[in-house]
Amino acid sequence: MIVKKVENEFDKKAAFEIRHSVFVQEQNVPLDLEIDEHDNSQSVIHLLGQYNKKSIAASRIRFVDDYAKLERIAVLKDFRGNHFGAEMVIAMEKVIADNQYKKAVLNAQTYALDFYKKLGYITASEIFMDAGIPHVKMIKNL
Repeated sequence: MIVKKVENEFDKKAAFEIRHSVFVQEQNVPLDLEIDEHDNSQSVIHLLGQYNKKSIAASRIRFVDDYAKLERIAVLKDFRGNHFGAEMVIAMEKVIADNQYKKAVLNAQTYALDFYKKLGYITASEIFMDAGIPHVKMIKNL
């Protein structure tokens, strides 16, 4: 998979379509929670993953205080189980490091805890609900 920074409206639309498919259609997250005020911020970096020239994964990075927040990590259902999620997280961490941040934070859905632990993330909270889905905060020093 090739991961690239979203730099035009065409790629941004593709990223939002992937997120809509995963979060709104599959997980029943309300659209007004999935697309939020951060999506059009100049300080947010959106990434798009492509495989065989097809857009299959998306994510965004938001810089907050002394850390970078990994958000909206999504891989289309038909492409899961091929390590594309891990490739996306690794690409996000590279962007974070390139921006001189040394700590990554994410709110993981609890079903994905082992996935993030394998990538070096440590649980840093109790379970909390976000958009009706149980999550935990996880941290990794880069």
